[in-house]
Amino acid sequence: MESLPVRTLSDILSAHLDGSRDLAETIAASYTRLRAVDDPAMFIALRPEAEALAEAERLQAEGSRGRALWGVPVAVKDNIDVAGLPTTAACPAFAYTPTQDAAAVARLRAAGAIVIGKTNLDQFATGLNGTRSPHGTPRNALRVDLVPGGSSSGSASAVASGIVPIALGTDTAGSGRVPAGLQNLVGLKPSLGLVSTTGVVPACRTLDCVSVFALTVDDATAVLEVISGADATDPFSRPVALGQSGALPPHQKIAVPRSADLDFDGDATAAASFALAVERAQALGATIVPLDMTPFYETARLLYDGPWVAERFLAIRELLMRDPEAILPVIRQVIAGKPLPDAAETFAAQYRLAELALAARAALKGIDAMMVPTAPRPVTLAEMAADPIGRNSLLGRYTNFVNLLDMCALAVPVSLAKDGTAAGVTLITPSGRDAALATFGRAFHHASGLTLGALDAPMPPLADLPMAAPQGTIEIAVVGAHLSSMPLNGELTGLGATFLRATTTTADYRLFALPGGPPARPGLIRVREGGAAIALEVWALPADGFGRFVAGIPSPLGIGTLALADGTLVKGFLCEQIATEAARDVTEFGGWRAFVGAQTKPQDAPA
Repeated sequence: MESLPVRTLSDILSAHLDGSRDLAETIAASYTRLRAVDDPAMFIALRPEAEALAEAERLQAEGSRGRALWGVPVAVKDNIDVAGLPTTAACPAFAYTPTQDAAAVARLRAAGAIVIGKTNLDQFATGLNGTRSPHGTPRNALRVDLVPGGSSSGSASAVASGIVPIALGTDTAGSGRVPAGLQNLVGLKPSLGLVSTTGVVPACRTLDCVSVFALTVDDATAVLEVISGADATDPFSRPVALGQSGALPPHQKIAVPRSADLDFDGDATAAASFALAVERAQALGATIVPLDMTPFYETARLLYDGPWVAERFLAIRELLMRDPEAILPVIRQVIAGKPLPDAAETFAAQYRLAELALAARAALKGIDAMMVPTAPRPVTLAEMAADPIGRNSLLGRYTNFVNLLDMCALAVPVSLAKDGTAAGVTLITPSGRDAALATFGRAFHHASGLTLGALDAPMPPLADLPMAAPQGTIEIAVVGAHLSSMPLNGELTGLGATFLRATTTTADYRLFALPGGPPARPGLIRVREGGAAIALEVWALPADGFGRFVAGIPSPLGIGTLALADGTLVKGFLCEQIATEAARDVTEFGGWRAFVGAQTKPQDAPA
């Protein structure tokens, strides 16, 4: 039977749909690859191969029926329930066998995915290094002397090794990102509440989320589309609009830590990789903005120095009281090594978090995404053994603040060094902008030209995305401050808007800078004579978002129908003609961005 590593989800699904490969062949290849990799610490529990093959044959006989993951093998972190397989959270004394799948697993299976087993993790999902398990340490697929990253260590190693194309992890402090960064993978941490955590052993229940490991951003996004959605059984589920990846906007603002806030722990290779990431973002049209990380780093310290450690205590309290020796010493030290905060301290920390969140929002105003190193540098197993708390804290330098500040994140690879180490970055935005992250992340990852995981498999071509508005959305043309990277663009992206294309109006429009402000506002009108083509962008807004967006448009602006140079008619901003009588005509600039740019250039620059 074939022993080649499993390729991308997209490749597998295409082969299944065109009939070039049976589902059972894919599952058999997954088990064959698992035996070839021969890592006894990667999985805690495996489904019998015959059972998984029988499921594949049943699904083959039923046909795809529109199943988005038809016959795709998947691994699941062992703090997420899979019916019939024990859930242990890497603690044998905690083990139980669920009778039903976790909500996310149930959605995977309904889409045709086939679970092959439960993967190893840092016990009770407490750790970012992958060495805190009584079952041993899963191998880093790139270099065996390095930690694999945790807590979702086994899931990441299973994807990087080519056993499965996708795997579920969880992420509270960075567990869905750090392993991806250390093993040349994509790690998707969705907005809190977007994916149900019903059937997930909690670490910090208010901060937990199910994460996805994949070889490409498109594969990770395909899984998120399957597992996301409201869950009436989960009190922490929220109606977060997922949105859809689109074309890359021509202009974006990406914030990166100030040089004083960057920490690579002395690793010149890691520092060079981040510099390369900045150059790559600029090559994709991004403007780089230095970011003061003070509120983010202070937030990160709250996760383990503040009251949220009490949530970890709640998750294991019964076992800790009954059989403390069943819990690894380092886990006991983290969770119960010091007195828990009292109620007053808890409220004080919540107040401080609210203040820090306010400061973080202000720092990110007008920013499309943050970009930070996923981890400062790789860490060896020997270093981790010598300093388990300190080295683990190092790995969380850029991750611990994300869930506390209610943000979503996407870890993508940047480089592979000659010594076998990987480096990556994490893109971060406020909650609800998962699709915008995927749009930039897929282009960024593809531009790297890297091989996938540890497979030495080439980067696949970047799939074309539809230029038309997705179903359930409405096209809207914007000409002014709502353009990409402009000050009000966040009003669009915050409502789940997807960029479609940059174009112009037909040549019968005029553009004005309306009086008032600052800032000045654009006014677009259609004229019979003396018009010109005006640059604009077309975005797609979900129908409910379109309504909210239009409701906030101030007079004398409104929404009408614009004629575009590509022959289409779309809704877009128009202005009452009377408001332009005292306004400056800026048609000669051909668009608002060019006009604004001209106002900010020095008028008397030295020769």
